[in-house]
Amino acid sequence: MTSGTLTPPRKERAAPDAPRPARRSRRKPFLAPYLFVAPFYVVFAAFGLYPLVFALQLSFTDWKGAGEANFIGLENYTYLLTSEEFWSSLGNSAVMWLLIVPLQIVGGLAAAVLLANAKLRLRGMFRVAFIAPFVTPLVAMAQVWIVAFDTDYGLVNHLFNFVGLPDVDWLQSTVWAKPTLALLFLWKTTGFAIIILLAGLQAVPGDVYEAAALDGASRKRQFWSLTLPLVRRSIAFLVVVQTLAVFQMFAEPFVVTQGGPYGSTTTGGLYLYNHILASDLGTGAANSFLLVLLVFALSLLSVRLLRSRDE
Repeated sequence: MTSGTLTPPRKERAAPDAPRPARRSRRKPFLAPYLFVAPFYVVFAAFGLYPLVFALQLSFTDWKGAGEANFIGLENYTYLLTSEEFWSSLGNSAVMWLLIVPLQIVGGLAAAVLLANAKLRLRGMFRVAFIAPFVTPLVAMAQVWIVAFDTDYGLVNHLFNFVGLPDVDWLQSTVWAKPTLALLFLWKTTGFAIIILLAGLQAVPGDVYEAAALDGASRKRQFWSLTLPLVRRSIAFLVVVQTLAVFQMFAEPFVVTQGGPYGSTTTGGLYLYNHILASDLGTGAANSFLLVLLVFALSLLSVRLLRSRDE
């Protein structure tokens, strides 16, 4: 290099390019979640939503199951709301509810407390004994009920005669037919109630009872101040489910009493079946929606009465 002369800078050799990481696809699987849940919606639309919409449309028509359905507006609803038989069926269901649900809640809660806390021998056997009627076919139990409560040859009347009591027309009397069916329903479903209440009791932490015992609370005070408030949701759930079951009761009166005597055991579910049997499908659909509205109102009232103040 001579003075006064600038030499260009030497170009450095570029290093070979490092391998670039592979680009991840930013495309999210948009359809994958919907494809996974699609079978549920397809089945629900086919067997749930479509029959519901079709029954609602059918409730405004006069249709016998064949031919063209004639639109008649609210005539089916006005007929039912002015029908003495419809209100009688609802009255029978209400009496059955009074005979079943309060007794089942009290008895089921007492049995659940004993199974959860008391040191009983053969506790597992008692649990199986309570749940066995619930999983037994209802028609088989109904046939046993018919034989056991027969007026002339039933076991119950034989036991009454053994202790000096007269025969009772259990299934032929308007006074005793509903209590007999209520007893069948209690025998069938009380195991389910015990399981629900027992699950609610076992979800309560034991520290709560230990702290109450240290504060001097007695067993009675613990039950009223801790057990009942903490299982309030289980009780509310049971009341809603059993209300729905009682007002839709069909198999028990259909098999045991056929709705008699003199319609005293014709429940809301059996009265609905009578419309279907007579091919009066429009009135039957309207009857079903009235039952849904009634059960929904009763369930909502039960939940509001049983919920705590903090909810």
